[in-house]
Amino acid sequence: MKKSVMKKRMVIACQMICDAFIVTVSYFATLFLRIGEIDFNAEYFHRMLALLPVAILLYWVGLAFAKLYVILVRYFGNIDILKIVFASFISGICFYAVTSFISIYLSDGDRTAYLPVTALIVAPFFASVLFILERISVRMAMISSAKKKSKNDSIMSGNIMIIGAGAGASLLVQDMNNNQHLADAKIVALIDDDPSKQGMYIKGAKVRGTRDDIVRLATKLDVKTIIFAIPDCPSEEKAKILKICQQTGCTLKTMPAVHQLPSSDIGVKVVRDVQIEDLLGRDPIKINIEAVMNYVSDKVVMVTGGGGSIGSELCRQLAAHNPRQLIIFDMYENNAYDIQNELKTTYPELNLVTLIGSVRDSHRIEAVFEKYRPQIVYHAAAHKHVPLMEESPNEAVKNNVIGTLKTVRAADKYGTERFVLISTDKAVNPTSVMGATKRMCEMIVQTYNNRSKTEFVAVRFGNVLGSNGSVIPLFKKQIAEGGPVTVTDKNIIRYFMTIPEAVSLVIQAGATAKGGEIFVLDMGKPVKIVELAENLIRLSGYIPYVDIDIKFTGLRPGEKLYEELLMSEEGLTDTDNSLIFIGKPIEFDEEEFLKDLDYISKIMYDDNVDIRATIKKIVPTCMFGKK
Repeated sequence: MKKSVMKKRMVIACQMICDAFIVTVSYFATLFLRIGEIDFNAEYFHRMLALLPVAILLYWVGLAFAKLYVILVRYFGNIDILKIVFASFISGICFYAVTSFISIYLSDGDRTAYLPVTALIVAPFFASVLFILERISVRMAMISSAKKKSKNDSIMSGNIMIIGAGAGASLLVQDMNNNQHLADAKIVALIDDDPSKQGMYIKGAKVRGTRDDIVRLATKLDVKTIIFAIPDCPSEEKAKILKICQQTGCTLKTMPAVHQLPSSDIGVKVVRDVQIEDLLGRDPIKINIEAVMNYVSDKVVMVTGGGGSIGSELCRQLAAHNPRQLIIFDMYENNAYDIQNELKTTYPELNLVTLIGSVRDSHRIEAVFEKYRPQIVYHAAAHKHVPLMEESPNEAVKNNVIGTLKTVRAADKYGTERFVLISTDKAVNPTSVMGATKRMCEMIVQTYNNRSKTEFVAVRFGNVLGSNGSVIPLFKKQIAEGGPVTVTDKNIIRYFMTIPEAVSLVIQAGATAKGGEIFVLDMGKPVKIVELAENLIRLSGYIPYVDIDIKFTGLRPGEKLYEELLMSEEGLTDTDNSLIFIGKPIEFDEEEFLKDLDYISKIMYDDNVDIRATIKKIVPTCMFGKK
């Protein structure tokens, strides 16, 4: 039995016990008041004691009939008070009728067997008053406890500065003024760049300056928390202001952007912590929902590596577009189990199949394609950790290259309509084994697109924030441990995109593909990794190089100072989405390439073979050993 059900039953049982005690007190108190003395040996006491279970049962039934055992006591109100009064008097009348029946028909008319009528009439009044007091007391205790907990747990205490003096800030100020859980919070300043608003008041809060005054006012007014409350602010401008706010050392919070805001009740509850994504200055990604719906809806869709960070987000977004069946294929059962449970909860009607297996296993991958006949395949299964693949190059070839080859052949054999390879910017002029194997995967897709009815495409993008193996989880772990945060080189830069952004563009690219394309996603402006580390340290409430040090460790094997999205031979063609481009495929000898694949598939089982030499032969743009 679930804990929530057990808890609910225990609460009802406790309430019924309290009500039984109230009925007992009410009837004996009125009885003793009517008789004028307390005598436990008197006949009336024993008669009442004998009839008490009947009274308790009748009151239980009356209160239950009025649904007073299934209300939330915290929200006990006037309607519930009327219900208690009504239920108490009906129960009291029924008990009076029962005692009268017993006295008349079972005592041979003996008047001494009667209980005092006035006591029986007055008792329901006492009982109803005590029932009401009991529930009001519990309600007050719950509210008091909630206030205390909120006071102890709330970060929103002390002096608060709000960035913005528009509609969003006005709603936030109003909600904070009315919020009983924020009694210890005080809005001491509003900040807005509009000169006409300087010195003005919004619901009691004064506009005290512009962004240039943030640091000075935060110090002067002893500000503890800064809330960014301009929902319609462009992302780049928001990032600039938040970076100024970081200099104060205050706790930073923000209201979501307009497109993320709920339709109503905008206020404190939508405020969240500032995240690293807020500092990238990227505008929200927009996709053609109709095109994606027409592409995915009522199709059997398969995601290899569906339990990984990219694969699981693919599954989430695909599930929202009504596929006929969604197949998660992954070799790691824990990852697959997690996304399976999440999707079952979020989309209970989804036809979901979760399969464990490796793309390196020919028999397994063939059996899956033969049974389920996926119409669309997203191939996200891959080893992607650059330094680890430098140490285990044969495994990178087995999983990335040969795994892709086997999956591509199965898709071709069993009539898959479209196959989308998830590639990477590290495939461009690769300096690592991982990047070179992903370039080989792109070449496999290009080769089979020219000889298959299946439309094979690749989507190439850079780093995604928060993905497995990315720097963000590593930095957070290092900060939690007190540092230092390790950065390979102070000049290293990377393109970054959030996982949902990248996946939404992958899905749209797949929806508009014709076959043979290498789609390149616009990753925005490159970000210095050291600046990313500094921002994350500040967001965690520390000062870089003072509270948490940053240590430079040197470039790792196969790592570049910067990533490229295109090779020199590739040009860019625009698409309907300004963030998606098509790179012109580089021509190569496909027959020779297939022979090379056959050769490398044989030598990869021998760890003593220098497989890098073969990789460099297959991928002439390799730059192994160069920084």
